Amino acid sequence: MNFGPVFFTDRDLGKKFPEILRAGGLAVERHADHFRPDTSDEEWLREIGAKRWIALTHDGRIRYKPNELATVMQHGVALLVIVGHAPYPDLARAFLATKGRILNFLERHQPPYIAKVYRPAPGDVAKDPSTPGRIELWHPPKVTAMARRT
Repeated sequence: MNFGPVFFTDRDLGKKFPEILRAGGLAVERHADHFRPDTSDEEWLREIGAKRWIALTHDGRIRYKPNELATVMQHGVALLVIVGHAPYPDLARAFLATKGRILNFLERHQPPYIAKVYRPAPGDVAKDPSTPGRIELWHPPKVTAMARRT
């Protein structure tokens, strides 16, 4: 039985991505299992925020869409954007290799936020397929101590 976070995969990640994550021991819910294909991003983001699931998407433009960004922030969504131009199975394997860093990030950050999950460099993966990528907070931007004083 899995007691960790539940990851929700947006429709843009297809079928293979969530299958690989499940095979890697993660609890995963697919968009297609809960929503119609034409469900607006605002609607599924609201529901995922209410369920406290971790939303995964490949849509890097979401931060720049005012209505979707507002939904993320207003409904307490933890949104991870999977970055990279690679086949989805490769992105899923990179996500699993980065799982420890992702879980650590989730423990240290309270929603709402948008973070980017990067896969490791191809050369690093060629040397060691288990090389993790990285995860970085994207929104809201970090406020530095100097910026807070001004």
